Amino acid sequence: MVAAALQAYPPLVRSFCRGNIVSSIERGFALPNRRRFLMGASAGLAATALAGCTTGRQQPAPPPRIPAPAPRPMPFQEMYGAMSDGGFELPAIPVERIEPHFIRQMVDDPTGEAPGTVVVDTANHFLYFVQPFGRAMRYGVGLGRAGFDWSGRGVIEWKQEWPRWFPPDEMIDRQPELEDYRAIQVPGTNRWEGGMQPGLGNPLGARALYIYQDGKDTLYRIHGSPEWWSIGTSVSSGCVRMINQDVIDLYDRVPEQSPIVVRGGPGFA
Repeated sequence: MVAAALQAYPPLVRSFCRGNIVSSIERGFALPNRRRFLMGASAGLAATALAGCTTGRQQPAPPPRIPAPAPRPMPFQEMYGAMSDGGFELPAIPVERIEPHFIRQMVDDPTGEAPGTVVVDTANHFLYFVQPFGRAMRYGVGLGRAGFDWSGRGVIEWKQEWPRWFPPDEMIDRQPELEDYRAIQVPGTNRWEGGMQPGLGNPLGARALYIYQDGKDTLYRIHGSPEWWSIGTSVSSGCVRMINQDVIDLYDRVPEQSPIVVRGGPGFA
């Protein structure tokens, strides 16, 4: 009778229920009716399916999103950005308004000089600091009238951060308003008083390098300038002027007693 009753159910249910019925008979329980068969079979199948879900491999959680880093400024923006130096705040230089070849950059050395030599090319408004392996750091410069007054070989005898400016007597004669800055030697000493105090408006800018030849001052200077727009041009006064950020870079690279060559013709003739 049990076998006949089970023929009405699908094979899987028949197999599941047959085991339950036999177990119930052995334990003395009454035979379940058809509704109980179906409920028991459904519960068994659900449990099997649930077991399959819980024992399966779980997908790992996606990694957290990391925001993209902010774009770095272009190198020339870093080189010519605003900076604090010696208690002064140097403003950023609008390098987009400067000819690209006058911006500080490493180039093949055209000078043929030994590494460690400073070379001023007055014809093309460049200054080179010669590096090993045929390379050189090149800077754009502006040249005042005094920048053409001397050429040859010398040494950078000494250098100074944020120097005072002593206008030459002939300049004061032409511009009497500079009289307050006239140099006055302290009697019996090699010290001088007067001059314009260091600052952003000082014509020597943030640094000055003083050139000597055979132990004597040539009065030739490499110096900074607040007039960045004069780089690459010839102007009425001064020696070799550089953007303040550039002359700071040069000052840090070049030790005192470094050799310097000032040449005036194309191709360093």
